[in-house]
Amino acid sequence: MTTSTVTAPATGRAPKPPAAPDPARLRRRRRIAQWGFVAPAVVFMLLFFGYPLVRNVVMSFQDYTPRTFFTGEAPFNGTDNWADVFQDALFGKALWHTLVFTAGSLLGQFCVGLALAVFFSRRFPLNGVLRSLILLPWLVPMVVSGIVWRRILDQDTGVLNSFLDIVGIGGHTPWLTDPQTALLSVILVNIWIGIPFNMVMLYGGLQEIPKELYEAASLDGASAWRTFRSLTLPMLKPVVTVVLVLGFMSTVKILDLILALTDGGPADATQTLGTLTYQNSFVQLDFGAGAVVGNVLILISAVFAVFYLRANRTEGK
Repeated sequence: MTTSTVTAPATGRAPKPPAAPDPARLRRRRRIAQWGFVAPAVVFMLLFFGYPLVRNVVMSFQDYTPRTFFTGEAPFNGTDNWADVFQDALFGKALWHTLVFTAGSLLGQFCVGLALAVFFSRRFPLNGVLRSLILLPWLVPMVVSGIVWRRILDQDTGVLNSFLDIVGIGGHTPWLTDPQTALLSVILVNIWIGIPFNMVMLYGGLQEIPKELYEAASLDGASAWRTFRSLTLPMLKPVVTVVLVLGFMSTVKILDLILALTDGGPADATQTLGTLTYQNSFVQLDFGAGAVVGNVLILISAVFAVFYLRANRTEGK
């Protein structure tokens, strides 16, 4: 039996290569995908930050009272709310207390935090355990810390006065009830709370400094202070900028700690812009005045936020 094979005649045409993708379409798809990832964050920011901010600005120009919640009427009154707030002597006092409280807290937190960071950068037994214990004030809620310290600083039954009485150097100091000492006491408590954050950030910055630089400084005969001033601090500059700016933005608006300790008293000695906003809005129910103080606080924070962004951009170049 013979098997024959029939070969199809060649057509002379090669198969067509796949069409090249359209660059414009690829760019469009990539842009849509990028916006798809960014859109949830944008929506979140607009809903929970953008709208409240705009609403607060509008409210500062309205006669917004408890009646507004029932009638929906909040007539615009121009700059009356702003004039009333700026003419109030308590606003100037609260602004000054805010500056003193913020500057004192940042200075104390940074200095003690830097000292602890340098101390723990050396290896010794129980280093990790002690660093973990120092983090406890940072982990405790602010209100809880305020309540605990209020009991500690109580004039009659506080632990601090009892200890001072035992060692014979006082024992009846009105830490939170005397206008002369109340603000200082609140600052010291806030320093205690903020030390862990400063220590952790600065400790991480110290670990990034090459050890070879310290060895070279030692070979050159530089003293410990000269090494710290000429080597450690310049190398820590980016971390220091972040610590101080973030510390400012979190300290300038503190409310819960002061409310737990003194509630703005005694005699408005610890009244800050944060507590004044709360007092105007939720105690006196003058929401327009509260919005004005809140806007001033937001403006101050925004200025330092811009400073932070520009400092980061400068360091990145």
